[in-house]
Amino acid sequence: MRRLDLIEATAHDRHAGDDYVRLRSHGLATVRDGLRWHLIEQRRGHYDWRSFMPMLEAAERHGMQVIWDLCHYGWPDDIDVFRPEFVERFAAFSRAVARLLRDRSNDIPFYCPVNEISYWSWAGGNQALINPLAHGRGHELKHQLVRASIAAIDAIREVDRRARFLHVDPMVNVVARDETQQAEAQALCRVQHDSALLLAGEQWPGLGGRPSCLDIVGVNYYSNNQWFLDGQTIPRDHPDYLPPRELLARTHRRLGRPVLIAETGAEGHARVPWLRHVFDEVEAAMAAGTPIEGVCLYPVLDYPGWADERHCETGLYGLAGPDGERHLHADLAAELARQQQRLAALAPAPAGASMPASAAA
Repeated sequence: MRRLDLIEATAHDRHAGDDYVRLRSHGLATVRDGLRWHLIEQRRGHYDWRSFMPMLEAAERHGMQVIWDLCHYGWPDDIDVFRPEFVERFAAFSRAVARLLRDRSNDIPFYCPVNEISYWSWAGGNQALINPLAHGRGHELKHQLVRASIAAIDAIREVDRRARFLHVDPMVNVVARDETQQAEAQALCRVQHDSALLLAGEQWPGLGGRPSCLDIVGVNYYSNNQWFLDGQTIPRDHPDYLPPRELLARTHRRLGRPVLIAETGAEGHARVPWLRHVFDEVEAAMAAGTPIEGVCLYPVLDYPGWADERHCETGLYGLAGPDGERHLHADLAAELARQQQRLAALAPAPAGASMPASAAA
């Protein structure tokens, strides 16, 4: 068993080098980060890499391994996400990225083609919370994003057969309040695996899915990922709260792939106990035989809230002050170091591991 990787999120552009130095100081050597397709391809077939190259060069300079998100809720303005052109353009863009990375490095590249397909389909296709701001088109959007992901995987493999792929969606548990809600709650629990099963060809094989399209399974897990059907979050001390070790085991059994916790974290004073809780559960999952590839502490930097621009104190480092400095959350850093030592002893990395022992995203 490989030593567990610790993965966290970093920043973009000219600040990436400084952030990589910070991450390295905490023993973190792998990150998840995103290209911004809408900035790179503002004209069809014309790729302007200026927004991406500082990120890539900083990663190369500091020896950081990056899992690159290719489509993270956005695309060029001239494309209709529901039209065939979206799939065609995304495949061409992904091929161009793969060529660029292949020509610059001998390292095995890692990609997340389309982030959170199931969540995106719900939030953007049914609830109009994010792009494409639609209602009643979630099923259609999910199929389109799966087609695009498959096309991207095929295009990248044409360029670089070494490439590895991460598929990410939330890991959830939905509980019925009474017997009349059981069927609906169980259906919602099953839906969390739909996009992975579509990629693997177990559902709607006409979309082009096949087992080789599903590689590493990523799960995003936060304190509100377990809820009652009426929407109320299930507290960790409630008898209906399912230990994450069991959710991780269920995911592995259902999908038959190694599992990566691709995002996890908490806000304010909860961030240290939450990290400890997650790693307790990861250790228990590994001891029970569930293959866990890594944990992604997200985000590594504080950020403005999605809906209200408030300062979300979630990161290992705070927002940059007037002097450009970011202040370290010392308690979280200390807890992270403790967990690194604990997990290094639990699962030492063998020679030839595909990811380093310490990482960030």
